[in-house]
Amino acid sequence: MRTARGATGADRGSATVWSVGAITLLCVVFGGVLAVGQAAVTRHRAAAGADMAALAAADHWARGAPEACARADRVARAQGARLVRCVVVGDVSDVTVGSGGGPFRAEVRARAGPGRAAGVW
Repeated sequence: MRTARGATGADRGSATVWSVGAITLLCVVFGGVLAVGQAAVTRHRAAAGADMAALAAADHWARGAPEACARADRVARAQGARLVRCVVVGDVSDVTVGSGGGPFRAEVRARAGPGRAAGVW
C-alpha cells in the first residue's frame, strides 16, 4: 500500500532504528574515551605523588629512614596518592606511590638523591 507521500509501509520507522543505533555507538565511544581519560589522570597523579614523595624523603634522609618515609607519606597524601613502599639507603630514597582504585589503579616508583659525577654510577 502506498501512502500519500509515495513511501511504502516497509520503510516506516527505519530512521528511528538507525538513530538509536547511532546514539548507542556514540555513547559507547564516549564511555571509552572517559575511561581512557580517567586511567591517564590516575597514572599522572601517581607519578606526581611518587616524584614529590621521593624528593621529600631524599631531603630528610639525615634525620633517619623512619622520619624521611613519614615525610614522604605526608607529601604523597597531599598529592591525592598513598605511599606503598619507602626505602632510604644512605642519601637516596626509593618510593612507590599508588593512586586510584578498582580498574583505575596505578603504582609508580621514583628515586631521588643528590647528583653524582659522570661515570660514578
